Amino acid sequence: MSNPTTRVLALLELLQSHGNATGSQLAQMLGVDGRTLRRYIATLEEIGIPLTAERGRYGGYRLVSGYKLPPMMFTNEETLAISLGLLAARSLSVGEVSTAVASAQAKLERVMPQKLKQQLRALDDSITLDLVPRAAPDSLTLATLAAATQHRCRTVFDYAGGRGNADGSATRREFDPYGLVFRRGRWYAVGHCHLRDDLRTFRLDRMQQLRRLETPFQRPQDFDAAAYLTGSFASLDAGIEVEILLHTTLARASAVLGDELGLITPTGEAVIWRAHTGSLTWFAAQLSWLPFGFEILQPTALKAELRRQAERLLAMTTA
Repeated sequence: MSNPTTRVLALLELLQSHGNATGSQLAQMLGVDGRTLRRYIATLEEIGIPLTAERGRYGGYRLVSGYKLPPMMFTNEETLAISLGLLAARSLSVGEVSTAVASAQAKLERVMPQKLKQQLRALDDSITLDLVPRAAPDSLTLATLAAATQHRCRTVFDYAGGRGNADGSATRREFDPYGLVFRRGRWYAVGHCHLRDDLRTFRLDRMQQLRRLETPFQRPQDFDAAAYLTGSFASLDAGIEVEILLHTTLARASAVLGDELGLITPTGEAVIWRAHTGSLTWFAAQLSWLPFGFEILQPTALKAELRRQAERLLAMTTA
């Protein structure tokens, strides 16, 4: 921010956002000395910006009360930063937000210089952000959870699908949201589930009838939702490698499995399910509730374990 004009505009923004600030505070934020700051103050007064200066311990500079600032002004760097943010938001395509992003982009382009507009369009044409959601939640769900996270308020919702209810039924959850994370093409909420009385991760696209409660909660100090989710995924990637051919569509496999138990990819008219497990006995039990046919590609030991469980169940039913 070496351009004096840029610093003067930045000073105007600081006065708008801070209300009242001392000369030393403003000089430090701008990276200038007190003499230069006073020159910038004089420049603002010369162009008609009404300021007041108060002496004393609690004194400082402020805009005259009731003064209406001119429209927002951005530097080229700030405009490019905003444009990149809009490009990322458009890639996420959360409900009607994508329409709002397009509208904001059009308004921004209408007021920017031609050279900057060309730079923006070059970014738009050349940059690809791999942020496309595999299953996008509606914008109301995202906004409600974000507000509940910020204000530390409990939420309640019906949670559909997942390992505990593969038939598509929903369970009612009361949930303290600690943070929201976008990872692997999905939105996740991390927090305390009162049904399980433990930390849990929920996919936003599986939440139904979400509403915010007035019950407050305390989030653990320095809790990092992104780090917790990374650790959860890492634990899924450890252990014995498993590869299953699922005789179903990608949409149905995704609805039943999601990505909590591994990665699913289409292959012809079937789906490949790749996962890791620390227990073949446990994984074989998971296979037993799949609502579609499958073939175990690897490991061979999983075939033997599934056969052993099937023989045991058959013996129990014929006894």
